[in-house]
Amino acid sequence: MSDTGYVAPLLATWRRMTRWPAGRWLFSRAVCLKAPYFSTIAPRFQVLEPGRCEVRMRDRRAVHNHIGTVHAIALCNLAELAGGVMLDASLPRGMRWIPKGMSVAYLARARGRMHAVATPERPIEAADAGYELPVVVEVGNDAGEAVFSARITMWVSPKPAKA
Repeated sequence: MSDTGYVAPLLATWRRMTRWPAGRWLFSRAVCLKAPYFSTIAPRFQVLEPGRCEVRMRDRRAVHNHIGTVHAIALCNLAELAGGVMLDASLPRGMRWIPKGMSVAYLARARGRMHAVATPERPIEAADAGYELPVVVEVGNDAGEAVFSARITMWVSPKPAKA
């Protein structure tokens, strides 16, 4: 099922928008318009290429918990956003995805701006049947310290034929 030259629509949009002034900001806003819950963390996409997505989240009161660090669910939100956008930009034609489960580890207090990097655990492939694809998301602070990691099990399957 090779599809030489195919570029996923989301990746094509990223490539087009990042040529514009404020293109990364506009792309980030567009993603949040499509999936409004992600706007709660005010993400900013930094890198998007097949098999890799990098997203930043500013340190602000709206994402803090009661002890003044970045809330656990804000980190989960950042991880799911990075993993989902990476996968959407990387899928072969005719495939779709949905998160099936996520395991997380809180490695250190999350203070400051967060930087998430999402990559697949193995190659992303077209298939005739659905399959599980683990996506790894590592989140660190500006000092480069790892503060959070997630392993998201994605269900990747062929899109149904249109009637």
